[in-house]
Amino acid sequence: MAKLVVLIFVCALVCSASSRVLVEQKQKLINHSTDAGNAAGLADEKWAASSNMPPVTLQAPLVGSVSFGSGTTVEVCLVRSDVRFVGVSRFFAVVHSIVSFLFCKTIFMSMFMRTNKMRKNWFFTWNIAYGDISPLGVQKQGILINGQFPGPEIDCVTNDNLVINVFNGLPEPFLISWNGLLQRRNSWQDGVHGTNCPIPPGGNFTYVLQVKDQIGSYFYFPSLAFHKSAGGFGGIKILSRSVIPVPFPPPAGDFTILAGDWFNANHIDLQAILDSGGNLPSPDGLLINGQGPNRNTFTVEQGKTYRFRISNVGLATSINVRFQGHAMTLVEVEGSHTVQNTYSSLDIHLGQSCSVLITADQAPLDYYIVVSTRFSSSPALTTSAILHYSNSAGSPMEPPPEGPSEEIEWSLNQAKSLRWNLSASGSRPNPQGSYHYGMINTTRTIVLANSAPIINNKQRFAVNGVSFIGSETPLKLADYFNIPEVFNLGNIPDMPNSGNSGGYSLQPSVMPANFRDYVEIVFENDEDFVQSWHVDGYSFFVVGMEVGQWTPESRQGYNLRDTIARCTVQVYPKSWSAIYVTLDNVGMWNIRSENWARQYLGQQLYLRVYSPANSWRDEYPIPSNAILCGRAVGH
Repeated sequence: MAKLVVLIFVCALVCSASSRVLVEQKQKLINHSTDAGNAAGLADEKWAASSNMPPVTLQAPLVGSVSFGSGTTVEVCLVRSDVRFVGVSRFFAVVHSIVSFLFCKTIFMSMFMRTNKMRKNWFFTWNIAYGDISPLGVQKQGILINGQFPGPEIDCVTNDNLVINVFNGLPEPFLISWNGLLQRRNSWQDGVHGTNCPIPPGGNFTYVLQVKDQIGSYFYFPSLAFHKSAGGFGGIKILSRSVIPVPFPPPAGDFTILAGDWFNANHIDLQAILDSGGNLPSPDGLLINGQGPNRNTFTVEQGKTYRFRISNVGLATSINVRFQGHAMTLVEVEGSHTVQNTYSSLDIHLGQSCSVLITADQAPLDYYIVVSTRFSSSPALTTSAILHYSNSAGSPMEPPPEGPSEEIEWSLNQAKSLRWNLSASGSRPNPQGSYHYGMINTTRTIVLANSAPIINNKQRFAVNGVSFIGSETPLKLADYFNIPEVFNLGNIPDMPNSGNSGGYSLQPSVMPANFRDYVEIVFENDEDFVQSWHVDGYSFFVVGMEVGQWTPESRQGYNLRDTIARCTVQVYPKSWSAIYVTLDNVGMWNIRSENWARQYLGQQLYLRVYSPANSWRDEYPIPSNAILCGRAVGH
């Protein structure tokens, strides 16, 4: 065997010397996740040489696989080799290609062994079931994950792979979505009904996610029906890699606060109210990490600094958060390191997440962490947790700190004070400010206006005159399999219908978009409540927000230097918010109101970001474990 290997290499050297080949190599590797926890990849090696002689073409692909342990397998494929040789036989051409493949396999093995040390695969098995919970003293049917409410927290590092096998123990279909995870080239894993068939009762589905080039604080939640009101949510922490500098010292602890409004009624009853055309009642209270007032305690040591990741996981209301006697230093918003301003209280709107640093620099006592509702027509709701000094000598001082007034101006000015830390690294070593988002010309402007029409004598909610209704066949599958009459591409306009002259329609709304376009999206809110918009698959720059009507002249006030990049933006009453976004992620992506009743009753759409290349470089293929439903069955 050793002699054969030596002979092959000698032949290769002879081939190389006699052929006078000019070879240009280009290596591309595309990571692709499959089910059951195996990470896979594709390497496309193309060999070319300048010559006037006819090429020797190897039509059949040469395929090999390399295993590295930890459930990782890499497939190396010489997809097509067009090699032009001068003065050398076809035999030597074939030998040259074989030896080159073996050499490349060795190089890839070395590369992946090094990469595998930096990236981990995390495997989870989640069992979804109903259970009785009573966080506010009233028993209701809650959604538990492995018997927990809230569900298990996901802790990972940039570029890690998450393999989550979800078993649906509910008597109805179920899906989980991942608020803020970008799902690079992989809308197949997004977990909303426009991209995925639901997990049937008694069935399971394995999500395979990669937190590619991401850091920050996020959460997951159940996306179907009105499941979100029953629990099933949990936190997601994505830490920076050890080689990437973080713009603050390592905290002594890293805590998660999942806060939001709560309804004592069962989710089935709430859904029935909406289906009948009614409006939801006011929330019954607020929860912190699934519990009522003063049921959570966060223990700290005097003199040390701690990180608190705070998410608004509620259904209907913005919240304000404050730490009694302690200033909050904002350091991160949905994956963006921020200028480290300090705040005594912080507004966090539906679907939003952020991180603050709290230094235990006060007298050794207990202190309140207070959460209250904002901008609600009902009396403000308040709940609290305890910040407990390990050497505490007493209970919190009464009363808990009051929140800010209901003034929109105060909250709007606070939102404008959130700035990008231009010198800090994000998920990569280069500074965030090296991406000059404000110097790129936009290629398209989209204006999305929310409204609350009555359609067929029932309350609905719409975007640009279209109230979204789901289809039996997910839009992504219909698009992939070219199934007609599931949706009409472009059935929602780029601009609102002036005066609703075109009326309202009920249909699956899908807006077309081109891969790598740089788009300006303006969210207009002419109603009397605070709207919150989320875009799946993307992080965008919030370049402006103001009270009043948006016009092209509004661009003169845009922040084109250091606004934050995030995935959820608020729009104040009778106001607008504008974002810039690079459409660099091919797929079918949900744009939705984070007010869950509005989302459920039609205030959402899908953005189909299309690349004609049909390449794994742009989008991963359909997963082998994809559930098929509707008219996709049999494809």
